[in-house]
Parts: sequence; C-alpha cells; structure tokens
Amino acid sequence: MQKIIVPASSANLGPGFDSLGLAVDRYLTLEVLEKMPNWQIEHDLGPEVSHDETNLVIKSALTLDKDLTPHRIKMNSEIPLARGLGSSSAAIVAGLKLAQVLSAKQFSDQELLEVATKLEGHPDNVAPALFGGLTISLMVNERPQTIKATFPEIGLLAYIPDFELETKVSRSVLPERLEYATAVRAGSVGNALVAALLTDDLELVAELIEQDGYHEPYREKLVPHLKILRELGHKVGAKGTYLSGAGPTVMTLIAPEKMASFIKAAREHGLTGEFTQLAVDQKGARSEEI
Repeated sequence: MQKIIVPASSANLGPGFDSLGLAVDRYLTLEVLEKMPNWQIEHDLGPEVSHDETNLVIKSALTLDKDLTPHRIKMNSEIPLARGLGSSSAAIVAGLKLAQVLSAKQFSDQELLEVATKLEGHPDNVAPALFGGLTISLMVNERPQTIKATFPEIGLLAYIPDFELETKVSRSVLPERLEYATAVRAGSVGNALVAALLTDDLELVAELIEQDGYHEPYREKLVPHLKILRELGHKVGAKGTYLSGAGPTVMTLIAPEKMASFIKAAREHGLTGEFTQLAVDQKGARSEEI
C-alpha cells in the first residue's frame, strides 16, 4: 500500500509575485487502498470537496494518465482551504503523484511541473509542493522552469484568519498594468530579495520582503491584519511579514523566542485567528510504502 505526502506552500514572499514559493510542514496525504469499480475518496474535509472522480486530486491524476484503474483513496489534509497555503496546488500535485504511483508510464519531474503549472495556472505554489524548499520559478518559452534553493535559518509564524479568500477574488483587485517606473522598482526589489535569501542576509531580507509593488498594495484592503502584523513585527524584531499567496494567511519571519510576545501583542490588537509555527519542508512531494 502506498502513501503520498505533499507539503503546503507559501507563495510570493512579498515581491516575488507568481515566482517565489516555499514548502512548509503542513501536509495533504493520500493512502492508496484497494482497486474499485469507480474512484472513491474518503475524507472529512466538508461537502465542498467531492468524493468521486470529480475531486481535484483524481481529475489531476487522470490528466496525466486517463487510463488509471480506480482505487479507494483515503485523504487527509492539514492545509486549510482558500487561505493562501497552497491547498489547490497540493491537491493537484497529489493527483500527479498518484498517477505516477498507479501508472505503467514513466513521468519526469519536468513533465509533472508542466502539467501541474497548466492545471494551477502558475508555478509558484506547485513547484515547492513538488520539490520542497525555496523555489524560484518562471515561464521560459511557455514552459515552467524552477530553481530550488535553501531558505535561511529563521522561524516561520503563520497567522491564519478564520475566513476564506478565494484566489480569483484576491486577483480581481490587481491592476491590469503597472506604470513603467513602478514595474522597474518592483522587479529590482524582487531580484535583490532573491539575492538576500540566497546569501542568508536576513537584515536585507527584512527590509526588502515588505517592499512589494506588484500585489500587496492592492490586496491590503482585503487583509487589514497584514498592516497590523507588520507593525507589530517591527516592534519585536521580526525579519519581515508578507501576505502568503493570495491571502488571507500572513507569514512572519521571526525567531522562535520572539513568537510568544508577538502573538500576545496581536491578540491585544483583536486578532482572533490561528497562529501556527511552521518549518520549511525540504523534501517536497513523495510516496512511500506503508
């Protein structure tokens, strides 16, 4: 019997819009059980997640190989839906890994990345879900390319509000175009952030990760807690706060010993959502015998 494990992911990291992604240690898991006449997905994720071949996991698997034999699948997920932690990307990648396990065909990592990107629309979440760690992705000649790198040693604290924010809603507030000078500035900040991450320069990371010009200025009205957490982070010495993916989750880079005072201050400011300490997942999607 096979078990498939796929990590959650936090995309953008501020100015790395639709490019940077980070795999974190919350997981979607599939247990591949016996063959069945039809696909059967057992889970307790609520009525909005289907139990048959219309489930995103199975639809993704069949995209890779339409002739897969149906199985009974037990699915569990620690990744909250529509919160900016890559729940849909994890489901897509889990489906592709399921196809890889069940199919007689062989699929390369590049093939998996290409199919996952096509299904999700961009590679910033699917790349870290597939490969783990920090990923820097882009489209080259209409094909996704990604570079995996090591993230600096720093604590991660996610604030997960008790409301959903669909990606399409969060994208609807973005401008269709940016002024030339704004785009140049945003690109420069993103480039410098990548350099700071790759050289473990946390002081520069702290300065740059909050200077996005692509999406956060336009999404702030949907996530008012971003500004609050950012200001509190400055007071306790955090290394930067950014909107995770399309939101509403907000991620703060902060030393573990400072987390308690940060959370206490946030509660005093009326933030009632869930705080979760996370770590980087370096392995990415994998399957194992159980």
